[in-house]
Amino acid sequence: MISIVGFQSAFRYYQLFLEGLGCTVAVSALTVVFGFILALVLALMRMSKIWPLKAVAATYVEIFRATPMMVQLFLVYYVLLADVSLPAFKLFGFIRFERFIPGVIALSLNSAAYLSEIIRSGIQSIDLGQSEAARSLGMSRVQTMRYIILPQAIKNILPAIANEFITIIKESSICWTIGVQEIMSAVNAVGAATYHIGEALIIAACIYFCLTFPTSKIIAYFERRMSRGDKR
Repeated sequence: MISIVGFQSAFRYYQLFLEGLGCTVAVSALTVVFGFILALVLALMRMSKIWPLKAVAATYVEIFRATPMMVQLFLVYYVLLADVSLPAFKLFGFIRFERFIPGVIALSLNSAAYLSEIIRSGIQSIDLGQSEAARSLGMSRVQTMRYIILPQAIKNILPAIANEFITIIKESSICWTIGVQEIMSAVNAVGAATYHIGEALIIAACIYFCLTFPTSKIIAYFERRMSRGDKR
């Protein structure tokens, strides 16, 4: 039963929610960076004319898109890094590094599979004539991709990238299952201490909303700024 007393009890542990918020933001930010870098590599591999590279990238994408996120997280933590001795210290005084890093790795690997398809579709949406024009001006393939194709492709796929970023913030909640001290970990700790799990969940939902809603609006703002040139 939800009650004011329950909220009062939960708010006494506000420090846990603040620490969970900080950990969630850190996990999501690192996942976006590493996931995007890996996704870009995978997208270029999928578009390569070298068959083995295309096959490896396609297999990676299909496997990670066809298996549950929790299974991937457990495989990384309990199998891939089982025999790896990660440093046991706390980032910022409350984030356990040996639990934090496996969570970031698992989320990055998963996100890269989805982002790579988004990036690939964005690159392929650019008119081939622009690449040919750049090559005729003496630009290399790398220069053409960096200065001509990618800027336009990212502008076209920005809404999809924003949705993936918001998804990462929400999916980071699964990391509590391996002991990462994010928002849902705080919910479980507060629920166990106060016996008011409903109120703790509502607080967590509000925190996630405060993270995702402004993020979507910021991305929408930059999308409008980037599309002004198309309306001339």
